[in-house]
Amino acid sequence: MRERNVNSWAGGLLLGVVLLYAAALLFAPIFALLSGAFRDGIEPVLNALTTPDALAALRLTATLAISAALINAILGLICAWVLVRHEFPGRRFFNALVDLPFVVSPVIVGYVMIVLFGRMGWLKDFPVQLAFSVEGMLLVTVFVSLPFVIREVQPTLAALTNEQEEAAYTLGASQWLTFRRIIFPTIRHALTYGVVLTLARALGEFGAIAVIGGGVQGATETATIYVFRSMHDRNPISAYSMAVLLGLIAVLILVMMNKLRPGHRKGH
Repeated sequence: MRERNVNSWAGGLLLGVVLLYAAALLFAPIFALLSGAFRDGIEPVLNALTTPDALAALRLTATLAISAALINAILGLICAWVLVRHEFPGRRFFNALVDLPFVVSPVIVGYVMIVLFGRMGWLKDFPVQLAFSVEGMLLVTVFVSLPFVIREVQPTLAALTNEQEEAAYTLGASQWLTFRRIIFPTIRHALTYGVVLTLARALGEFGAIAVIGGGVQGATETATIYVFRSMHDRNPISAYSMAVLLGLIAVLILVMMNKLRPGHRKGH
């Protein structure tokens, strides 16, 4: 669609509403965070972010986010492949279930995990402790970020034709070689985009991991829980500092997403 200049009062009014909306919802909170964090200079921010609790929260957040992104990259690709390339009973129902994390509250996800794997849960004798553990936090992080890789890869896989694959098989290529040389280069950008979305979602998760992990300081406390606890403990500089760091990471992820989106790759 060709861009047009604003040349009417209605267009100008619409532009003004959009700018006001963006200022109220985006720029005002950013300004509030930055002014709150740096009101006494940069040294208190650096001191707040280098405390043992803050570093432990950042390490755990990075571990959960990267692990969830890697797991969903593999399992998401497999699920997308099965949903696109195979017909089986219940396929439509399973395809609909992929979007379940979008509609279920993360707090409910964490609570269900407690009901299942807690001390008095239905699966309390499960060999791996999931309630109030990093393993349980990873499991719920994988669940809440499940759809992104699948939904990004599915349309690209569905758009592929079989001619190149059949030609490769005719020439004696194995299934793995055909996937690596023909299919993967086509879905690579969609897969990468899905992984970036997964990473962003995992970094910002709060509700599910707070419930299943318990937010134990220095043990199961992530960066988002650290911000919440700092606010509760009336330690605003720590809350502001961690929030600014998470915001900076979010901006970097946003830039990466814009680099990977289809329109940008085609030069439009």
